[in-house]
Amino acid sequence: MDLNEKAENKGIRVVYILWAIFIIFSIQYYTKITESETISYSEFLQLVDKGEVKDIVLSERLISGEILSAGKPSKQFRTVTAPDQTLIEKLHSKNISFRAERPSSTWGFMLAWAFPLLFLYWIWKSTTSGLGQRAGGLLSFTKSRAKIYVEKDVKTTFEDVAGVDEAKNELAEIVNFLQQPERYSRLGGRAPKGVLLVGPPGTGKTLLARAVAGEAKVPFFSINGSEFVEMFVGLGAARVRDFFEQARAQAPCILFIDEIDALGKSRALGFTSMGANDEKEQTLNQLLAEMDGFDPTAGIIMLAATNRPEILDPALLRAGRFDRQALLNKPDQIGREKILLVHVKKIKLDASVNMKNIASLTSGFSGADLANLVNEAALVATRRNAEAANEADFGEALERLVAGIEHKGKVMNQKEKQRIAYHELGHATVAIDLSASDKVYKVSIIPRSIGALGYTMQRPTEDRYVIDEDEIMRKIAVLLGGRASEKLFLEITSTGAADDLAKATDLARSMVSQFGMSDKLGMVSLESRSMQMLHSPLESRLGSVSEATAALMDSEVKKILDRAFDMATESLIRHKSFIEVAHLKLIQQETLSEQELLDLWQNSKTIFLNKPEPALDH
Repeated sequence: MDLNEKAENKGIRVVYILWAIFIIFSIQYYTKITESETISYSEFLQLVDKGEVKDIVLSERLISGEILSAGKPSKQFRTVTAPDQTLIEKLHSKNISFRAERPSSTWGFMLAWAFPLLFLYWIWKSTTSGLGQRAGGLLSFTKSRAKIYVEKDVKTTFEDVAGVDEAKNELAEIVNFLQQPERYSRLGGRAPKGVLLVGPPGTGKTLLARAVAGEAKVPFFSINGSEFVEMFVGLGAARVRDFFEQARAQAPCILFIDEIDALGKSRALGFTSMGANDEKEQTLNQLLAEMDGFDPTAGIIMLAATNRPEILDPALLRAGRFDRQALLNKPDQIGREKILLVHVKKIKLDASVNMKNIASLTSGFSGADLANLVNEAALVATRRNAEAANEADFGEALERLVAGIEHKGKVMNQKEKQRIAYHELGHATVAIDLSASDKVYKVSIIPRSIGALGYTMQRPTEDRYVIDEDEIMRKIAVLLGGRASEKLFLEITSTGAADDLAKATDLARSMVSQFGMSDKLGMVSLESRSMQMLHSPLESRLGSVSEATAALMDSEVKKILDRAFDMATESLIRHKSFIEVAHLKLIQQETLSEQELLDLWQNSKTIFLNKPEPALDH
């Protein structure tokens, strides 16, 4: 909670206290008035003659005082003033104390009523404005909470976005239209109303949208899709209207909706006609109507981002709404190198750092992951009091991000260390022997925060987009190399291979159910994407197949795993001498680098360079 919010909360509490005090005094005043008895003027004169009144107050309209009844508690009275010239003399003769009140003016009478009303209005205004700042406004439910970025605020340009050249080329035309709309309308054409940015999390969709506004130098309206969805029916639709009204007032401009799947989920995936779902449907309908309604020549471009385009409503994706889709995939090695070069400008970098080597180690990293890697490398260099971050700092940062923080203080007995060393060297040996596409980068038996007692880090030699059946079998064999090594050298297996078995089983099941790599099941895709989207993973596997097919699928998966396990075991037997030597050094040093592993491989008189790849038994 910041200082402004604390001050706001304190002010609201003060308003509530003043309001309570005013109500209490008002109740007391009203009670005092209602407790006094109204009597006639003749009764008042009789009480004066008997001397049973005191503390008389004479005003222009009323006479009030206190009645003194014998044996009874005193009580207040009031009566209407009558023209009586002898009243003062009677009060003097009975020794009754009295006083006169100055007649109230018309202005005083009006202020006496106006002040409480003004005070109540001030309390109401303060309360509603305070709540409005905290919760969107008590009386401003329909107002859009879009963050508006004008030209001086949007400093992001295409130079700040790297690794997504295809998407930038697609959006460059949008920038040209915003800068020169007459050029595109010359032949009767129009710019697309909307562009959908599609890609995995962290690939730079929001950054690219801001870069479009920065390049075109136009206002940038940004809002999250979930902010349109409200509990009360109709409020989300009102917010959509307000969002587009603000944009029309500042056209040309960019409208950006992040995570649009929260707003534009397909109505066939569970929308009903009751409750909050009805609110979502009304909000989506309003968005569709607004996109149909605005003039494409006015210079308003709609951008939206999602990482789940398959669940969006078809009406949202039709021509005339989101006309185009810009795909932002995770960057390849060249793209990762460009992204790293953008982010390292913010840190002090050693001149010896080769960004190409770092990019080769980060296969599968998104732009956000790479930014985090650069920041972590700077922190690693700071911990060792260095003047600049070097390549070793990037390597340590990569290990921290992938495997977690080292726990060197965790005590393991010699027997556990030996088992972990054999397990990790099993992975490394199979990877080297089968010439896997991912080279072994490092082997360690130092526990990490992710729960691993050891790890074998591999790096790809190149970006791969299509993998054949033999390569998948090698991957499964490498995963099962740890379990095979334990069984070969220690004869008893352990729980350390649980994660390896899960990954190997997933790959084998994908070969059977998705890739059509089973001779018995043939080229049938048993896991449709629609089933995966609507159901849990178990239901997506078994929901559309018979029991006999499911049993055959399990049998084929087991056959693949057994074949891969045999491949790993044969590889370990061939290089048993290497493992015996390497595991002793690994226990001593706790970590072996790529070069150290290759040196041990050569010293064990095992020739693996230019060796024919082992034939796979299908």
